[in-house]
Amino acid sequence: MKLSKFKFKLPTELIAQYPAPNRDESRLLVLNRNTGNIEHKIFKDVINYFDEQDVFVFNDTRVFPARLYGNKEKTGAEIEVFLLRELNRDLRIWDVLVDPARKIRIGNKLYFGENDNLVAEVIDNTTSRGRTLRFLFDGEYEEFKKLLYSLGSAPIPKILNRRAEQIDEERFQTIFAKVEGAVSAPTAGLHFSRELMKRMEIKGIEFAFITLHIGLGNFREVDVEDLTKHKMDSEQVIIGSKTVEMVNRAKDNKKRVCAVGTTVMRSLESSVTTRDRLSEFNGWTNKFIFPPYETSIQDAFISNLHLPYSTLLMMVAAFGGYDKVMNAYDVAVKEKYRFGTYGDAMLIL
Repeated sequence: MKLSKFKFKLPTELIAQYPAPNRDESRLLVLNRNTGNIEHKIFKDVINYFDEQDVFVFNDTRVFPARLYGNKEKTGAEIEVFLLRELNRDLRIWDVLVDPARKIRIGNKLYFGENDNLVAEVIDNTTSRGRTLRFLFDGEYEEFKKLLYSLGSAPIPKILNRRAEQIDEERFQTIFAKVEGAVSAPTAGLHFSRELMKRMEIKGIEFAFITLHIGLGNFREVDVEDLTKHKMDSEQVIIGSKTVEMVNRAKDNKKRVCAVGTTVMRSLESSVTTRDRLSEFNGWTNKFIFPPYETSIQDAFISNLHLPYSTLLMMVAAFGGYDKVMNAYDVAVKEKYRFGTYGDAMLIL
């Protein structure tokens, strides 16, 4: 399978800049992967396609306010700092991306906040864009973390070409987000409202949760034509015993398992037994799913409408079938569906 097969013409005005007014009222394109039949619905109609004891699997990772804006010492130049992960809690050392990267050297100090109330020093240049920062803070750890997060903002995608606003603080997070550690939201989960989940619960649909902390590697551009040569960044995954029990019971009872988002599919497919059942997992995955690929666990799949050439689109095509998915994407463009993080959704059955 070649990268060029995932090209399609996407007008920039179809990339959603903001979320729909209500979580569960974005549009929903429903694709039957056996027949290729397409229906156009509203997201909250998703409940009509599932029955009692069907299981929805969600990613309960929580996004932290990873994007900060600071100023470089002496010059005062504005530097954007994107927190990737904490490397050493006691020494306040973080792995970060900086922009513009060319202006930052080892030993440079960066000042954050209106009163420069947080200072960081660059202690390592790890990649062309990456840096390691040590935050110079003497207080208690909780006090430091509170200050750091108060200065940060929701790490909305660069493609939106705007800074995070108040609406993003709430809507760039699922309502079931619990375990902190992601620098991007599991976007398929953003469509679920409390009202919809309550209605699903009343209908007898069951909810299971995995945790996959989404890193920026998920969105790194694929720069090889031969997809077998692309390497995904590793991301941390936790699948607990309760989820394993619920999913395997559904499989044994011929009930359907619906993966909510590409992160859930990657997690489930990273921990499959030889009998096509789910097993517990606590580790890292760099699994890259693209066509042709036969999934083992999920019978249904919900995902946003993704951008051309993205690994996310490749995963959707692996589940739904390349030709049927690319045809559905052509239909979505013609019907002016919204694409990207805040865009509309697709249900594949």
